[in-house]
Amino acid sequence: MPFRAGRLTAAHDVTLALGGLFAMAAGIGIGRFIYTPILPPMVEALGLSKSSAGLIASANFIGYLIGALFAAYAHLPGSRRTWLLGSLAVSTVTTGWMGFTDWVPAFLVLRLAGGVASALILILASALVLEQLAQSGRTALTGVHFAGVGIGIAVSAGAVAAVQAGGMAWPALWLTGAALSLVATILVWLLIPDPGVKAQQMADAGGTQTSRGLRMMIGAYGLFGFGYVITATFIVSIVRAAPAVRPLEPIIWIVVGLSAAPSLALWTWLADRIGVQASFGLAAVAEAIGVMASVAWQSTIGILAAAILLGGTFMGLTALGLMRARALSAGDPRQAIAKLTGSFGVGQIIGPVFAGMLYDYSGSFALPSYVAAAGLVVAAILAQR
Repeated sequence: MPFRAGRLTAAHDVTLALGGLFAMAAGIGIGRFIYTPILPPMVEALGLSKSSAGLIASANFIGYLIGALFAAYAHLPGSRRTWLLGSLAVSTVTTGWMGFTDWVPAFLVLRLAGGVASALILILASALVLEQLAQSGRTALTGVHFAGVGIGIAVSAGAVAAVQAGGMAWPALWLTGAALSLVATILVWLLIPDPGVKAQQMADAGGTQTSRGLRMMIGAYGLFGFGYVITATFIVSIVRAAPAVRPLEPIIWIVVGLSAAPSLALWTWLADRIGVQASFGLAAVAEAIGVMASVAWQSTIGILAAAILLGGTFMGLTALGLMRARALSAGDPRQAIAKLTGSFGVGQIIGPVFAGMLYDYSGSFALPSYVAAAGLVVAAILAQR
């Protein structure tokens, strides 16, 4: 009988992790990052400046910050699962609605709302999934949960490339993303159960004091947000603007996603051996090299290396940061996760606007990319404190 109960628990945990995977794929891989492969044809068709493109990206990240702060409130009415499913619905609708307008203020509002939803999805899905996996001693399945981001990026980028190859205009690309998000949302509804009122009340009990180590991690996480976002937002535009690597445009974001999906296994394995802080530092330095390679080494090998290093580190850094925050927190882990996510959001808000303005002034993403790489190195140092 215990054997059977153990098998049932294992099946439940795998199902839960898969639900987390689909939540992260819809809310982050699609809801946040589908803007990157759609950006070049959208800019070209609408005649948007890089500053406007960066402003639209930053609107999403402002929403992300608002969502993180909102999620830090300890007594949300109703269940976390209900909030998660509602946030997934908002992310799906705002993604699809982008295809029904060509007005920049409308883009800003839609991406702002989508950003709020994305932050809620990340925090609530992670709180639901990671807490239950920790209680059952199956933290190894954490990698399945976070792999959803890379899978969402790769699948949506492939779908965007296929629809584009079929001659469809940019609005159809947003609608394609919404359709994928809807499918993933239905799967989340089927796979993630409600943990129950008692379990949620226990998880919500208590506050989170900010220790020195957590403050350092919050600073490092903000610099990580700034450091990765310029390349993550504009890498497809960088490739399109460089004749030597322009043929890679349809696949470069797919490479980022495919590199992200299995990367958690590497970074969690490394964290078990050298510690979360040291692993975070190594990942931040590796990402800094990738960010610099995107503008300094514009050959096929250089751009592919940049995409692999970006994809292979940004979800590792996300997970390692949240793992470190959870270890440093006392009480509700959702509050520590929200503090890191808020800091990350501030870095993301600054990055695209900063890069877009410098591009419009200099005609290149080189300088903002080098500043971003320097920020990632500082993040690596802060994480060791």
